[in-house]
Amino acid sequence: MRAFTAAAVQLAPAPGPLTPESVAANLERLVDITRRCHAATGAELIVLPESATTGFTPGCSIGQLWELMSDLPGPVIDPLRAVAAELGVHLVAGTYERGPTPEIVYNSSVLVDPAGELLGVYRKTHPFCSEAVSGGGWVTPGDTVTVCDTDLGRIGMIICFDGDYPELSRIQAVKGAEVIARPSALLRSADIWELTSRARAYDNHVYVIGANAIGADPAGVLYFGNSHIVTPVGHIVAKAATHEGWVSARLDPADALASLTPGSNIGQGFDHLRDRNLDLIRRHRAELEGPAETSFPHA
Repeated sequence: MRAFTAAAVQLAPAPGPLTPESVAANLERLVDITRRCHAATGAELIVLPESATTGFTPGCSIGQLWELMSDLPGPVIDPLRAVAAELGVHLVAGTYERGPTPEIVYNSSVLVDPAGELLGVYRKTHPFCSEAVSGGGWVTPGDTVTVCDTDLGRIGMIICFDGDYPELSRIQAVKGAEVIARPSALLRSADIWELTSRARAYDNHVYVIGANAIGADPAGVLYFGNSHIVTPVGHIVAKAATHEGWVSARLDPADALASLTPGSNIGQGFDHLRDRNLDLIRRHRAELEGPAETSFPHA
């Protein structure tokens, strides 16, 4: 990894029901805010929110959502590929993606390189309970882990609720991820949002860039923003409020683990990846892979 500036962008989707016109309007606004963010920050990596082309809760049937979206690559991200090439930046953006048949829609994230080429597509592996098809929602889970080589460094990709699951980010870190991009439309609390991003960053000594939605989605659900950038020692170095806009920070590998705590004169001696007790993990592999459920009652 080399030093570079990263930015997390937050904006509200177009108001009202989801239509071809609202998708086009969302893409136009995403392109505009990406240009403005780059002009203001010089960021070489810009992360946009989850399902940014539509808003998170689509308020329509799976079949209707499928018709409005496209394969990846495809028209639903072509304007984002074009602006990445125009600015010469890496761009991460969330969008729904057509599956092979109209009853399958993925909640996906794309990584576009400075030439406008698609470096990676990640399909959310842990849909939130209300969005998952198994819970009556609209999203079919993905089944792959995505880490992409770029000239900035190795970038891992997760989406929103994925950040609650330490195993996914750990796999990415073991595969060499140095930065994890987390497009989100988080519905719970700012405390949980920050806690999970900081934990995944600290667990794995990676930078986490969380871009959270604001405003109301097509179903009227409200989001609180608070996009952030977290260092490999779990320190938030950039944090947004609930306004449309962005936050940015310089990510420098020379500073990532320079001290035990931010600004301390005590050096960082431990390494959460190197110091894992692999014998313990191997002995308890069956428990880790087996089904489980909390003993506390659910709502």
